[in-house]
Amino acid sequence: MIKVDNLSFSFPQKDLFDKISFTLEEGQHCAFIGTSGSGKSTLIDMIMDPERYMFDGTLDIASPCRIGYVSQFSQLDKTDEITVFEYIGADYIKLQNEIASICTEMETSSDIDPLLEKYQQALDAFNAIGGDDFESNIMKQLNLANLGRHENLMVSKLSGGEFKLIQVIKEMLTAPDLLIMDEPDVFLDFENLAALRNLINSHKGILLVVTHNRYLLNHCFDKIVHLENTELQEFDGRYIDYNFQLLQSKIELQELAVADTEEIARNEIVIDNLRAVASVHTEAARGKSLNARVKLLERLEARRIKAPFVDIKQPEIFLDADTGAEETIALKVRGYSASFEDILLENVNFELKSTDKAALIGSNGTGKTTLLREIFKNNHDSIEITEGADVAFLSQLQGEILNESNTIMEEFLDAGFKTYQDIRAYVLKYGFEGEILDQKIGSLSGGEKNMLQLAKISAGKTNLLLLDEPTSHLDTYSQIALEKAIENYKGAVLMISHDFYSIVNCMDFVLIIEDKTIRKMSMRKFRQMIYAKHFDRDYLEIEQKKKAVETKIALALKDTDFERAKILSEELESLIQLF
Repeated sequence: MIKVDNLSFSFPQKDLFDKISFTLEEGQHCAFIGTSGSGKSTLIDMIMDPERYMFDGTLDIASPCRIGYVSQFSQLDKTDEITVFEYIGADYIKLQNEIASICTEMETSSDIDPLLEKYQQALDAFNAIGGDDFESNIMKQLNLANLGRHENLMVSKLSGGEFKLIQVIKEMLTAPDLLIMDEPDVFLDFENLAALRNLINSHKGILLVVTHNRYLLNHCFDKIVHLENTELQEFDGRYIDYNFQLLQSKIELQELAVADTEEIARNEIVIDNLRAVASVHTEAARGKSLNARVKLLERLEARRIKAPFVDIKQPEIFLDADTGAEETIALKVRGYSASFEDILLENVNFELKSTDKAALIGSNGTGKTTLLREIFKNNHDSIEITEGADVAFLSQLQGEILNESNTIMEEFLDAGFKTYQDIRAYVLKYGFEGEILDQKIGSLSGGEKNMLQLAKISAGKTNLLLLDEPTSHLDTYSQIALEKAIENYKGAVLMISHDFYSIVNCMDFVLIIEDKTIRKMSMRKFRQMIYAKHFDRDYLEIEQKKKAVETKIALALKDTDFERAKILSEELESLIQLF
């Protein structure tokens, strides 16, 4: 259906693709992964509208090929006064009305031939998108997404997560030859994420989905396309199998690198000796021997370069806290209530100690962001932040914290940095280098903007972090780096998140919104609740064993014990086969 062959493309400030190739074939569900800013969205744009771009290589799309698209940036229109059913079925209803109108016109027209042609065109278009059964198909998809009760609900009443699912259903129902979805999981709560998994797995056509969500990656795809450092590789199989293949490559490369390092050291000694001799004796044979050794050293040095897909550099996120020696209460919430048209939260009570890390969770539209913003403003009678606290806020609306008309350089000069050299050295740790520093922030990817927010927060000492969906748009490598930074942070954290892995990897407990109030839940009970609802039986036990073996492999590689790493990788492979 889609064939990309030796495709190369560059912007003036950045090379994106260098002779990349891959195919998408009938029925494949493909996850499109890669670090933020690697060019995933640009490649999608090229597939959807190749005429807009000047590129080398070939991009072949079978004809005819109808492409559906779900954007990561779609917004709910609160003024849209149509029902969910009408919204999803708009294309069908429009064609249905057009066919009925043509039939009415034919009853009184004396020139019926052009009307018959229009009728056939409209009927063909209706049949091409599965019009015969569209009412029942809409209801099947709504029920699959646990949204059957919303059939007659106004679209304006949906939460953001529900609206995203409605968009996915709308695109899937028209049965495009290829459906492209760009981060459809962003901001979805656990229930909606499970519904999205059901929709993806039930879809019969080709899917190309940009996602960094580890839950979807582990449960939805049979092909991986990985774009990194201008290169691309494809893998036919599950994401968990792809990661295992990368780990095996890493063991082999590190073992080779250690052997090469020893060989390089030996050759450097030989070269030094040959140079010393050559400075005294000028025989041609000695010169040839020296040149041969130098070329061997160059080959060994070149081979030490890490493969772009195996050893991807994580950003160095460091969250510095300005805390006292004794543990105190950082935040108290007593009797807090919030309402708009309806009551969102009522009589909410909780507190956060100065080293607590708590996840604030709940369904979309239950008031999480409203509460977090109120805490940041700190002008509500029910909210008390300890005196002298330095609070930092990361917003899911990135333009609130970042001036998108600034360049990265200008943003950090405004933030108090004194020199360009200081900024360059600082933001390099977060993956920003070269000419990208002079780009407008508005042109960056969603993941790059979130990383920039984290870089700004990290630049100052704080003792209370308020994070609203900090992992949204971040690639998996950056998510793991953020989890480590939060785990090592010495202050208090209140984090809104729907990312199960980020919560269990770095939070102490959760504050769950239920029945318009908040209750505290231990991490053990939270894990049990999520696994019971959204994972297969025995998944938790197998995953914990898998993580323990992966930790042992990492330690073995650190100690350069490659034989042990290989034995452990066989144990890991047997666990992976159980998923």
